[in-house]
Amino acid sequence: MRKLIAKTGMLVIVLSLLGKVSDAQIVNGAYQKSDMFQKKPMPLPSVREADVFWSKQIWRIIDLREKMNLTLYYPTTEMDGRINLINLLLEGVQNGQITPYDARLDDDFKVPMTYEQVQEAFGAEESTEETIDFDTGDRKTVTIQGEIRPGEIKQYMVKEEWYFDKQTSSLNVRIIGICPIREFVRENEEQSQVQRQKVFWVYYPEVRNLLATNLVLNPYNQAQSMSFDDLFIKRFFNSYVVKESNVYNNRDISAYLSGKNAMLESKRIENEIFDYEQNLWEY
Repeated sequence: MRKLIAKTGMLVIVLSLLGKVSDAQIVNGAYQKSDMFQKKPMPLPSVREADVFWSKQIWRIIDLREKMNLTLYYPTTEMDGRINLINLLLEGVQNGQITPYDARLDDDFKVPMTYEQVQEAFGAEESTEETIDFDTGDRKTVTIQGEIRPGEIKQYMVKEEWYFDKQTSSLNVRIIGICPIREFVRENEEQSQVQRQKVFWVYYPEVRNLLATNLVLNPYNQAQSMSFDDLFIKRFFNSYVVKESNVYNNRDISAYLSGKNAMLESKRIENEIFDYEQNLWEY
């Protein structure tokens, strides 16, 4: 009887150990990584209007063909639970998590768009085409649903405001909105021309919750991967200024300069902002 009890006890212990091994999570790597879906956006300090001593709005372009910005363009298809920025924004628009705003009118986030309108902005609207029915030989009209081509997004426009906070005596920046820019080829009778089109604006404070829960790969150190929100807040991207708030209806630099002179004007605006804080001090 004692032997039977001992054998039964050993069997129970072995089965319990096997159950623990089978229930153990498979770790795809050397360590268990934290759950990104529970991450919250980095808190930003509150700003009072009375403390803002100086401010300026600027618009800048992030070109995804630059090496530093490749983390925003890749991966073009989902990989290890990661997707690129445009697919993330489209997924948020389709699910109703974020609101797109019409980029053709203004960047004041006043005219919201539907997902169908976003598809039209991508050139993915429905079209009709006449085909021949091979069974009957008759002509018939079929409806073809266009598809969104995320690979056409080659640039992003970022609207931001730089301000000097006299309470902390520091120069700070807040991103206000992000706008994907589509590049596509439009063929005419003479030649093919590359066209650029702003697709839609998203209000950055609204999008932060979505950006904070999705990883972007750090090509230099995968142990220090960050979220899209971290990337924008910490400014791990390269860009150039294309417009500043001014008395000329916020005109673009390209409206009055081109080529090398436009590049120098962009640098001048950036240096003017960064030098503002230094010029307030006496040494």
